[in-house]
Parts: sequence; C-alpha cells; structure tokens
Amino acid sequence: MNICPLCNGLRERIFFCSHCGTDLEDHGKITDYFDDYSPYMEIDTMKKVDGYPMTLKHHECVHLFYCPQCRIEEVRFIKE
Repeated sequence: MNICPLCNGLRERIFFCSHCGTDLEDHGKITDYFDDYSPYMEIDTMKKVDGYPMTLKHHECVHLFYCPQCRIEEVRFIKE
C-alpha cells in the first residue's frame, strides 16, 4: 500500500516558486478541487481522471502548490 506523506502528515516538503523563489504553499491533492465530493472519493479512482497519464505518476500523488508572492499555481508530483 502506497500513501502520500504530505496528505497523511508524515512529512513536510518545501518547494520554491520557479519565478521568484518564495516558499510555495501546499494546497493538497489536485483532485480535491474537481467538485464538492472529490475530497471524499477513492484516491486511486480519482488518479485515473486527474488529467495526468498514469505512466507519469506511478506511485505519486499530484499536489497543487501556490505562490503567495506571484499568485501562481504549480503542480508537483509527490512520491508515495
């Protein structure tokens, strides 16, 4: 069984904005933003419809990060 260390609070990762270098804020799984019920759906099922090919994210959780300085969003793949 693979679990995301960020989703489960096991680890914290710091990423920096590719434009300004500011620490990015983790806003969780990208699939949580699909609709009101997405955060409650089965994770493996949601991975099939998140828009990223399964070959790119084998045992990875796709997270949305936000730069408060630039106000841009970046997607990062987190190893499970």
